[in-house]
Amino acid sequence: MTLSFAACGRRLPALLPLAGLLFGLACAVPSASAQQRNPQQRVSNTIFEQKAESYRFERFTLDSPDGQRRWQVNIGIPARAGKAPAPVLYMLDGNAAALVMDQPLLTQLAARAAPVLVFIGYDNDLRIDSPARTTDYTAWIDRADDENGTPAVVGGGAFAFQDLIERRIKPEVEKRANIDRGRQALWGHSLGGLFVLSSLYTRPAAFQYYVAASPSLWWSQGAPLGDMEQQFLANQHGQKAHVWVMLGGAERTGDRGTRDLTNPRVVAHLRRIGGATPDAAMQLSQRLAKVPGLEVQYREFDGLGHGPMLQASLQATLAALYGVDDRSKAAPAQP
Repeated sequence: MTLSFAACGRRLPALLPLAGLLFGLACAVPSASAQQRNPQQRVSNTIFEQKAESYRFERFTLDSPDGQRRWQVNIGIPARAGKAPAPVLYMLDGNAAALVMDQPLLTQLAARAAPVLVFIGYDNDLRIDSPARTTDYTAWIDRADDENGTPAVVGGGAFAFQDLIERRIKPEVEKRANIDRGRQALWGHSLGGLFVLSSLYTRPAAFQYYVAASPSLWWSQGAPLGDMEQQFLANQHGQKAHVWVMLGGAERTGDRGTRDLTNPRVVAHLRRIGGATPDAAMQLSQRLAKVPGLEVQYREFDGLGHGPMLQASLQATLAALYGVDDRSKAAPAQP
């Protein structure tokens, strides 16, 4: 077992006392003028549509059995792929992940490890499809009140989504690209990071590299910190895997930035994230490091909040796995 702590240019501080964490949360809500994330943000002119000499992109779609969701999978295949099987990175929130990349980065990836890049998203132009990912990325049902104060039952589709990846997405990718099954990585941010962890817990052999960025451990009143984790810790039986847990420094200290408390969606979210302490991901990495067979690295990004961690964590993942320049320090700070 291996546990490595890194904190982007500074020593990682000791665990904060609970009183400090609560103070950080109390200080996180003062301003009503801050801009909030736009849940309807659209994307266009991504690397999928651009011409490039380094990668070519292929696309396929899949429908859910109930017809409620349609997934879009974009595969980046190195244009000059060699005969040897290539490593592969599966990325959740495919549209948002595509926005992190540009042509210089693709050129560098192709010149280094030349991984196959798989962007798993939804068949629309939303940067983040919140309703769909809430279903697919969560292994636990959540019954919290919504922004209107009405009890809402959401989530719980992660096991079906794991089946989709294993039985439908991976086989289709392997038809189109020469994959090294011994070098498969899964990256996800926020609820996607939570999905990465539940996949590690229940299918530790599905990937060799698991990257959980800012995982939403507060989901369903902290359910991810309960039985599933405990069963994994007790019954992992030495299955080898490399695990990265990444967190923004502002997240760990409970600094949520300024939030518009006149926005019911924001108020409902702040209420829900109280299901876990802000440093829960760091503490989780310490517990995972005790599991035989796991090589665990915790990386903290100084000053970053939850939103910028999507970009920073994916850039750091590409650098760690495939040797490209680490652009993560250039990610914007709060919120």
